[in-house]
Amino acid sequence: MELLLIVGAAFLAFSNGANDNFKGFATIWGSETLSYRRALALATAATVAGSLMSLALAQSLVAQFSGKGLVPDDVVGNPQFILSVGLGAAATVAVATRAGLPISTTHALIGGLVGAGWAQSDSAVNLASLGGTFLLPLLMSPFVAAALGGVVYLLLGKRDPERDCACIVEEQAGGAVDYASVVTRQATGPRLIIDTERKCDELVAPARIRVSKTLDRVHTLSAVTICFARGVNDTPKLSAVLLAAHAFNVQASIVAITAAMALGGLAFSRRVARTMSQRMVRMDHTQGLSANLITAGLILFASKLGMPVSTTHVSVGSIAGVGIGARSIDWKTANAVVLSWIATLPLAALAAYAIGCLT
Repeated sequence: MELLLIVGAAFLAFSNGANDNFKGFATIWGSETLSYRRALALATAATVAGSLMSLALAQSLVAQFSGKGLVPDDVVGNPQFILSVGLGAAATVAVATRAGLPISTTHALIGGLVGAGWAQSDSAVNLASLGGTFLLPLLMSPFVAAALGGVVYLLLGKRDPERDCACIVEEQAGGAVDYASVVTRQATGPRLIIDTERKCDELVAPARIRVSKTLDRVHTLSAVTICFARGVNDTPKLSAVLLAAHAFNVQASIVAITAAMALGGLAFSRRVARTMSQRMVRMDHTQGLSANLITAGLILFASKLGMPVSTTHVSVGSIAGVGIGARSIDWKTANAVVLSWIATLPLAALAAYAIGCLT
């Protein structure tokens, strides 16, 4: 049974990596800030770093996703229960990944806990704990993310993409420089000009910066932060499958889950990445940055509070919010994603219940 538990946990972590690892960089690839390969490499590195930091920042999630409080303690320690949870959730995530649908591993794990609990006993699931501790944060997070994403896009989206160069120029004799674009003007001395790159190149400027380049760097940093935060938030949930069965100690469990997540992301991220990056919303740089700022902030906030929110729900909600604000969302794809979210919990519960009854 111990070997089956190890295989089940590895399968779950591998499937999670394939479906989730790239999500922080979906806006990076979608806005053509980086190529898919470069984005994938950075996403994997940031996820690994976050996973290895998870013990220090999010230990409360380990206890929640061992099933304690949701099912009786004697059920939690049952290897059959743990195996059913892991395999039921892993199978659901793997099928969704194959279909290119970005679903929540958190949601699938909850379904697995419910289905496996019912396989042990009809009264083994604490429905009050299910609603308050698990489902409420999951249901609220995409709506909060979408609302904030729309607001942030409206604030950042006012930047004129043509006025992409900021430079400081010295006063020149004869007044040859056209200062029609001067933003900050002093009576004498240097002047700050924001205009097109071509106009900035015509000026003798000791200091010059490309606005879009700076935003791209901030955008990439936000994507790294999301993947780091996802590693912090998700790794304890997956490690609980091993820890509850006492198959590994805490340190070994974290390392094993991290390795499996990284391999899954490197091997099978592309389908889900294409859905989020190119099909649901056609993003420009400002949209991508807006969505990522919201996602990173909400995920880190939830990890600090020990709230089991879904990176998928928050990320997709943020992207949808800026897409609605910019009127560039593909509603057909968005509806398909939402329907997959609705189906995740019952499908994972059914799979876990069937495995629990067969083993």
